Amino acid sequence: MTEDMTGAPREQGSQWYDNEAGPLVRPYAMTGGRTRPGPTGVRFDLIALVTLDPGAPALDDAPLGPEHRNLLDLCCPETQSVAELAAGADLPVGVVRVLLGDLLELGCVTVSRPVPPAQLPDERILREVIEGLRAL
Repeated sequence: MTEDMTGAPREQGSQWYDNEAGPLVRPYAMTGGRTRPGPTGVRFDLIALVTLDPGAPALDDAPLGPEHRNLLDLCCPETQSVAELAAGADLPVGVVRVLLGDLLELGCVTVSRPVPPAQLPDERILREVIEGLRAL
C-alpha cells in the first residue's frame, strides 16, 4: 500500500480513481494520443461556432466514442462555440478540438467563424437603436 497526498493509505492501482470525481481518464486516451485535429485544415478557435449538420450521415455504425456523442448531443439544440462545448462536456479544449476534427471529417458537424468586428454594425447606429427602444 502507498499513501495519497493526505497521508491516508491507498490501494495499489487506485491512482486512477478519485473519490470525489470518479474514475479518471487521461486526455490522450480519449483522442488516441493525437494532439491536433485531423487533416481538415479548419482552425478550432475558442470562438469558432459548431453546428450539427442536418445532412449528416447516420451515425449508428460510426466508430464514435462517448465523448464524440456527448459533443453531438451538446450541438443538437443549438450552435455552440468550441469554448462552450469544452465547458459543457467538461473536457480540456485541446481534447475537444481533436474530437471535433473527427466529427468534421465524418460530416457530422459544420464549423463557421463569427462575424469579424469590421463587418459589425457601426456603434453609432447601435446607440441610436438603443435610444429608440428606450423612447418606447
